[in-house]
Amino acid sequence: MDSVWDSIVGLTERLDRHSRHDGDMRRVLQILKIGEEAGEAAEAVIGVMGQNPRKGFSHTWADVEAEVCDVIITAMVALQRLTPDARTVFAEHLDRTARCDLAEGNGR
Repeated sequence: MDSVWDSIVGLTERLDRHSRHDGDMRRVLQILKIGEEAGEAAEAVIGVMGQNPRKGFSHTWADVEAEVCDVIITAMVALQRLTPDARTVFAEHLDRTARCDLAEGNGR
């Protein structure tokens, strides 16, 4: 997982070098970017299902996979912008979530 986070740090640094905003505004815009990417994933699902009468069957499940990956990458960059210790924050949060949700007898 370290190489994944190393890539995220590199992407974040590259984006920061090209950003016209600093600090909180950069963080806010990155969080908004997650919503934009999620919308693109939703659009791809609609395209797979052929639910847009103007576009018909315009996407594949591979397109959906790519868009979901974009959501994940964008969210990881957002977390990196929120804290320089993003990899630890994420690992600890994932561990807590997994322990809670995967515990025997959790009622689900």
